[in-house]
Formats: sequence, C-alpha cells, structure tokens
Amino acid sequence: MACMVDSAFIQASEHRPKVSILEAGGIPLIDLSTLNSSNSNSPEALSGLVAEIGAACKDWGFFQVINHGVPLQLQERIESAARKFFALPLEEKRKVRRDEENPLGYYDTEHTKNVRDWKEVFDFTLEEPAFIPASQEPHSQEFQTLNNQWPHYPPEMREACMEYARGVEKLAYKFLELISLSLNLPPGRFKGFFKDQTTFIRLNHYPPCPEPQLALGVGRHKDGGALTILAQDDVGGLEVKRKTDGEWVRVKPIPNSYIINVGDIIQVWSNDKYESVEHRVVVNSQKERFSIPFFFNPAHSVMVKPMEELLEENDTPKYEEYNWGRFFKSRKDSNFKKQAVENVQIYHFRVTK
Repeated sequence: MACMVDSAFIQASEHRPKVSILEAGGIPLIDLSTLNSSNSNSPEALSGLVAEIGAACKDWGFFQVINHGVPLQLQERIESAARKFFALPLEEKRKVRRDEENPLGYYDTEHTKNVRDWKEVFDFTLEEPAFIPASQEPHSQEFQTLNNQWPHYPPEMREACMEYARGVEKLAYKFLELISLSLNLPPGRFKGFFKDQTTFIRLNHYPPCPEPQLALGVGRHKDGGALTILAQDDVGGLEVKRKTDGEWVRVKPIPNSYIINVGDIIQVWSNDKYESVEHRVVVNSQKERFSIPFFFNPAHSVMVKPMEELLEENDTPKYEEYNWGRFFKSRKDSNFKKQAVENVQIYHFRVTK
C-alpha cells in the first residue's frame, strides 16, 4: 500500500481533532489470573473480578487484561502470517479482494470510494459459512452466504487465523459471563444469542504515513457488535475518548495483553448501564503498526432490545427492538456504496418521549 496524502484524501478523511492527548495507560488494567487458577471457583475471588469488570464497563467502556489464558503462540502465528500477507505485491493481495457480493477478504483504503481510514485489512469470519440478510428490507426472507477468501500465500494463513479465532472465542465467552454477572444476571444469560454467530476477525496493517497530522488509521467510531477483543503490537496508536471529560486517552501497549471494549449491543442490552465508547487509531511517520480486533457478534436472527430483568421499577426501555443481521448488513453495504440515508446507529432506535 503506497502512502501518499493528497488533497482528495485530506478532504475525505477525518482530521485529527486539536485536543490534548494524555500519554498514559489510561484505561483500567485487570488481571484475569483468577480465572486460570485453583481459586477460579472461589466466590470471593470471582466477585472481586466481576466488580472490577463492571466498574470498567460503566466508567470507561474499555479495559485492558493480562493473564488471560490465550496461548501467546496463537497470536505470534497469526501476526507472522499477517506480516507475510501484507508484504505481498498489491496485485497478489487483491486476488482475495472483498466486494459487494462478498465483504470478506482484503481491501485497502487507497482503492475504495469511501476513503476515511489509512490502513489495509483482511477480514474473515469465525463461522464458515456465515449468514446475514441479503436485504435491509424488514420483511425479506433471503439470506446472503459469507465465505472466507483465503490467499495461497502464506500457506499457513488459514490455519493460523482459525486457531487464533477459536482461542480468543473462549475468552470472549468468559467475558460474556463476567459482564452478565456484573449486571446481576445469570452467567449464561447472553450465550444463546451467539449460536450461529456472525463474529469476524480483522487483520489491520497501518503503513507509515509521511503526514500523520492529516490522517487517521481509523476515524472516531463506536463498535456496533457486542464485544471487541483487540490484540495490538508494541507500536500503539489506539486512543479512547474518556467519558468524564471527553479527552482522548492513548492506550499504552502491554505485552501479551488484550484490550476489551463493550459495543452497541451491550449498551442496548444493559439499557445504557454500560456504554459503547468512541475510539480511534492514529498513524505515525516512522513505524508500521499491526493489530487484530475480534468482533464478537450474535446470530443474524437476534432481535436486540434492553433486557427486561435490567429494567428497574418505573424504568422503561430506552431502545426499540432491532434486528442485528439487518443492522450488520447496513454497515457492510456502506463500505461499497453511499447510502441514501445516514449509516444506521443505535441512537436511531432510541425511544423518545
């Protein structure tokens, strides 16, 4: 991917806001060793961890974890495969290029009509094939089949990607349980929504950019799914918008850690008790950066609405029910063509009095 910042890119991309950046670890750091020790069944130890995660979800929407139990070699293998793939000539990478018919595979923002972010990516789904609605129309019964597109090189890429995905999936289900417990719900309350899940994993490559002040690796956004589990290298670049004052806090990379954030679905399920928070990625002029977000998403058929158990006395749902598959379909379609309406957001479903 060439790195040139021209006037068209500058106009299309989101300029970095002129605000102070706090150089700090910032988001809460949580040790998950309790889950992998002989004390994992101890009510006292587990209750302390649940309280930490609940506070992080409420106050930040983000937290960083260590001693998570995912073998380091899984991340090393997928990172190695990603570096080999992104180092290929563009014409080789584009042999598995995504398109409107199949939104999985490779793309780079230099060759898309919707230029916002300075990066190139490779997407694949955990479940293969995966299914989403073929149309955003509410009564359509047709479905689109999503099949992964695997490159011929590096030959180990498919195995490395799927082994990593299955390893992180186990961690994702643990977080679902812990977040459910933090909301005073049974630990398995959310699990059923993820049968036939639409989870996908993205390999991100951010090349060095000669004018980083004019570009973002990823513009400010919120994640539409349930949970995101992010692995990043030691270069860093993720910034989180702090809820208390709106300042952007740069997340310091910690070796063999993951960054977790709740997405829009958990915000709706919790009826705003937990909030999906804005974040972005900055680029730099010296080093390339790699990261791997795991977007934990439910089945396309899931209807998302506030949990009745979380509605307190005299409390009312703050969101109308919506279908996750059509929400996801709308987001994917916006990558290929300009929509006639604003990209769907959960605030479109907010109940107004």
